[in-house]
Amino acid sequence: MKTLIRTALCASLMFSTASMAAMMSGTTMVGGAAMYPSKNIVENAINSKDHTTLVAAVKAAGLVDTLASKGPFTVFAPTNAAFAKLPAGTVDNLLKPENKATLTSVLTYHVVAGKYEMKDLEKLLKKGGGKAELKTVNGQALWLISNGPHNIQLQDAKGDVANISTYDVQQKNGVIDVIDTVLMPK
Repeated sequence: MKTLIRTALCASLMFSTASMAAMMSGTTMVGGAAMYPSKNIVENAINSKDHTTLVAAVKAAGLVDTLASKGPFTVFAPTNAAFAKLPAGTVDNLLKPENKATLTSVLTYHVVAGKYEMKDLEKLLKKGGGKAELKTVNGQALWLISNGPHNIQLQDAKGDVANISTYDVQQKNGVIDVIDTVLMPK
C-alpha cells in the first residue's frame, strides 16, 4: 500500500512539475501535450492527442507545407470529439482521395490569414456590436459572435455554432484556438 501511495505521489509531482514548466515557458497544454511558441502549427498539432483526426485530414488534403509555412495564420482547430459529432461516415468519406477538394475546402474554412488573438477578436466584436465577419483562407465568411465576457463563438455558413474552448495557443507562425464543432462552408 505504501508503494502505491509513493507511486501516486511521484506521478502527481512529475505531472505538476511538467505543468509548471509549461506555464513558465509560455506554452499551453492542448490534448495532453505542451504547445511550444517556438514550433509551427503542424509541429505542435501532431503532439495533441485531441487533434489526431485534424492532423490526418491536414495530411490527406496536402496542407502540411502550407500550415508549416511562415504565415501568420489563425487556426480554429476542431477536436476529435468535434469530428465525431459529424454524421456517421463523413470523416471517412472526406479522407478519400477523390474528395480531396472538398476536404481542403472544409479545412481551409478553419483558417484565417493573420494572427488574431482573443483581444483582437474582442475588438472586432466590439466594433461590430457583438458580431463580426472573418474571411477564411477558402474565401468564404465565418462569423464571430459574442456570447458574454471573454466567450466567443464561431458561426459557419450553414448556421452551426462552435465554442472556443482554448484561446491563444501561440505558434511560431500564428495562433490556434481549439473549438468543439467542425465548421462547414457553403
